[in-house]
Order: sequence, then C-alpha cells, then structure tokens
Amino acid sequence: MKKFTKIVATVADRRCDVDFLRSLEEAGMNVVRVNSAHMSEEGFAAIVRNTREASDALAVMLDTKGPEVRTTPNAEGAPIAFAEGDTTELAGDPDSPTTRTRICVNYAGLVADLEVGRHVMIDDGELDFTVEAIEGGVARLRANSDGVLDSRKGVNVPGAELHLPAVSDRDRHMIALAERLDVDFIAHSFVRSAADVAEVQTVLDSMGSSMKIISKIENQQGVDNFDEILEASYGIMIARGDLGIEVAAELIPGMQTMMVRKCIAAHKPVIVATQMLHSMIEHPRPTRAEVSDVANAVYQRADAMMLSGETAVGRYPVEAVETMARIAREVESSLVNTSRVPEMSDRRVTSFLSRQAVLSEFMVGTRAILAEAYRGLTARFIASYRGNVPTIAFCYNRHVQRWLTLSYGVTAYFLGRDGIRERSRLVEAIKELVADGIVEPLDRVAYLTGSDSGATSLRIDLLSNLCD
Repeated sequence: MKKFTKIVATVADRRCDVDFLRSLEEAGMNVVRVNSAHMSEEGFAAIVRNTREASDALAVMLDTKGPEVRTTPNAEGAPIAFAEGDTTELAGDPDSPTTRTRICVNYAGLVADLEVGRHVMIDDGELDFTVEAIEGGVARLRANSDGVLDSRKGVNVPGAELHLPAVSDRDRHMIALAERLDVDFIAHSFVRSAADVAEVQTVLDSMGSSMKIISKIENQQGVDNFDEILEASYGIMIARGDLGIEVAAELIPGMQTMMVRKCIAAHKPVIVATQMLHSMIEHPRPTRAEVSDVANAVYQRADAMMLSGETAVGRYPVEAVETMARIAREVESSLVNTSRVPEMSDRRVTSFLSRQAVLSEFMVGTRAILAEAYRGLTARFIASYRGNVPTIAFCYNRHVQRWLTLSYGVTAYFLGRDGIRERSRLVEAIKELVADGIVEPLDRVAYLTGSDSGATSLRIDLLSNLCD
C-alpha cells in the first residue's frame, strides 16, 4: 500500500488527456472529481471517457451545484470594483446582468429570505455587504470592505434559511448525464437536511441508478442536521470553503473533528475538502500551514482528502497530488504505534467480525485483511476500524470496486465477470498481491467471507493456504 488515505482530485476538461490522468493516478489520485458548475456536457463526457481509458479502477465523482446562489454575468464582462462604504442594490433577477448599481442573482426569491442587518457574502467572502433596507423586492446593500466582483460568483447569507429547491433543473440534467456515462458518485452541494438527500435519491431511483450520494456539508443547516444527513448518505464531504463563510472560521476545526468522528463510527467514508494545498496552484511547494492542514486530516483518520484548483487549473497538478500523498504516508507511519481500534458502535455481525479482523493485526500478527466484496459493506466496516495493515477487497462488480476508492486503507481487486464468484480468479488475485509486494505467501492474513448482506465468517490463516 502506498498510502491508506485516499485522494480526490478535481479535473477540468481543458486538461484531461489520458496520460495526464495516469500521471495523477500514479502520484496517488484515487477519484476524479468533475465540477458541474464549470463544465459542459462535452467536457464532462471527455473526462469520463479518458478516465475509463486511463484506469478501470479510478472512480468518477460529479459535483452538482445544489441549492446554490450565484450572481449573474457582469453586464460589460469586466470585473466591478467596490470600495468600503459603497452602496448598491441586490435583486433576485436571473435574467438580468449584474451592474455597478444592481447585483442580480440566479435565485428569484433571495430578497424575500433576507432581513435588515443580515450580511451578504460574495465570492467566498471576498466581498461583504450589509443589508440596510428592503423595499419593493430589492435590497439596498452597503459594502463593508474593498473588493472586486467577477461574473457568476457564489453568494452566501450566513444564518439565513434560503428556500431554494434541493435539486435544480440543471442538477437533474447533469445527474441523468452522469448515469448515462456510468459515473460512480454524486457529490451534492449545500445539503441542508435528510430531505435534500432523499430528493437526490428519488432522482437516482427514477433512473434505476446505483450511483452513491456524497453529501456536502457547507452551511449551518447542514451542521445542525448532520446526524440525519449522515444516516441518509453514502458518505460526507466537509466542504470547508462555503462552510467557513457561513459560520465563524474558528468553529471549523471543531466541526471537522466532530464530523470525521461520526462518519467513522457510522462506517461511512468522509472527505475533507477545500484549499488544502491552495498555494500550489501557483507555487511548486506548499506552505507549512497547508502541510499541517493535510496532516491534521490524516491524524483525524479521514478516509479521503480533496484537491480542487490545485489539479483543475493549477500549474503543478501532479506535484500537488504527490505532495499530499507524501504527507499522508509520513503521518500514517507515525500512527502505527499509537493506533487504538475504536469500540463497536453497533451490534451487527459484520461490525463484530470486521473489528476482530482489525484486532488480529495486534493480537496474532496478521499482515493484511482480505474480504469478499459483493456490495462493499464489509470492506467499509473494516476501514472504519482504522487498522495499520492493508485491506484487500475482492469485488465481483466494477461499481463496487470504484465505490471502495473512498474507503480508508482499502485496495479493491476486480475478480472478473460482474456478480459471478470465481475461485480461480481469487487465486490469481492473491498471486497478484504477492507479485505487487503487498503480502508474502507465508504471511498470516485475516479473511472475511459473506454475502450481499455482509460478513458471515472470519478465517485467520497463512496466505498460501487460501489458495489450496
């Protein structure tokens, strides 16, 4: 295993050729993320096509816009400068351009959700306005700082409850396209409650889709309703960019710790995201603060970390992935002698057997955990107990193989024809493990077998005996 913590890397259609994707995978990337907010259908299809050509094992994640508010394009196409004390208007007018005297947004009902004294933050907080008055469906704003407004920038209103639909028409269109392209994950933005997740799931069910939902937590409502969102989701992304605007910045580290801990206890993957190596968009080396941020996520045992602009538009995309992977490996090596297997948080048989498999590393010296993965449940449970030896999942379905790219310490092998268990292919896969140097024939391993519903048995034996 090169590392246990997985890496999600954002890829843009302007730079998505097969060789580039292979170089990112070799550097440590496990999942390709596509941001639908900045993507055409043709560009999206090109990324998926090239990813599949680069590697069958790479997963693809579509990031939807969700209930998002953005400014409309600037009238002249040029940035608009504001100085502290300047006043302007704000209108929910999706069809009109933004000007110096009136900022228009894509959500017609925004002004109705505002109140005097509320802050309106634009472009990740680069522009901060206060609502001074509301009249005739238009809000009067006063700038609290200098700043420049470009076209189509995100708008946040900390503390306000916006009545946007959970899934926009564009989201539905992009999700349908993702299904046709055989995408693996939908990362849905600005999830506020379990009802939002259910609305996305309804869209997926209507298409008979097996794509998994990753809920992005990026506002106070999402934090307040985190437990119900977690229960309804396949996994969680802690999207700290918008979250850091919606809530006080000093609260983010504690929220991150809480969410990572709860995801691990629920046996669900968790991704830490946003500006982890942001300076590497322009520079070949990260700042010490960024290294510490990445290291902290690994110390917390997050399943995955995400790169955004670093790999989508940055000058050093491969170096950014390599840097994140090196930090992960270094921190993981320091955790080997301090690991403590979490207590069981439920009474399921799969949970019990998975925990015993992880404990076998410390009690009888197993060097790897092998598990059959029909739906990936057992492998995810093993991952949640955060052992120090690799987990090898033998998959009978390509989707399952890719879903496990987000699970801590799991390497998934595809055993041939979808859904069909083949003993000969299992033996071949074990030989591949030996050839790859992951385990040796005389290593003691833990082997979990089961069915679609999870693990049913645990065997501790020499690897060579599993081939008999």
